Amino acid sequence: MKDRIITEIQASMASILNQAQLEELRRVLSHSLHNVEVTERKTSKPQETAENTGLLDVFIAAKRVEGCSEKSLKYYDATIRAMLDTVNNPVREISTDDLRGYLANYQKERNSSKVTIDNMRRIFSSFFGWLEDEDYILKSPVRRIRKIKTEKTIKDTFSDEGLELLRDACDEIRDLAMIDLLSSTGIRVGELVLLNREDINFHERECVVLGKGGSERVG
Repeated sequence: MKDRIITEIQASMASILNQAQLEELRRVLSHSLHNVEVTERKTSKPQETAENTGLLDVFIAAKRVEGCSEKSLKYYDATIRAMLDTVNNPVREISTDDLRGYLANYQKERNSSKVTIDNMRRIFSSFFGWLEDEDYILKSPVRRIRKIKTEKTIKDTFSDEGLELLRDACDEIRDLAMIDLLSSTGIRVGELVLLNREDINFHERECVVLGKGGSERVG
């Protein structure tokens, strides 16, 4: 146990000490701990669970203060909570290998896309990065997990003929206006649904839409 602790301390100091200094550090630590009995403290599972849940709750509260939507917060909470339940270690002891193994197993068992796995990686990065910033942990274990490369596909667009077919299928002027607004501005369907009459400037032929994250832009 003492040798493992000394080795871990050496590894932590390797970036700022040279080899001779590291060897001297090991000698000093070995001498100082010679008559010291070191035992590993085992935390009860209920206490570990309570600690993990408490840290997750504080993290979610912090993200809520930052302005994250409730939909995003629920996704964050569910994704992180599932990982904590599966890894079954205290947050402070979760390693890079734990997270890599969890992501690999998740993808294999559910046949998840690379986009889904990278989204999970980003959520874990946000969680552990926040823990590091708030001094709950020394270093985020997600730092060494690189961004997962995903395939970028070009979405098909409507041809002029396809747009004319859509216009011909409209029975109401309102439907026709919606098709023309979508095609001419490129706004999302969800943004169109939230659009109110007062958001439209008919004189300037423009509108203000509410995008992702609560940001407004002119369409």
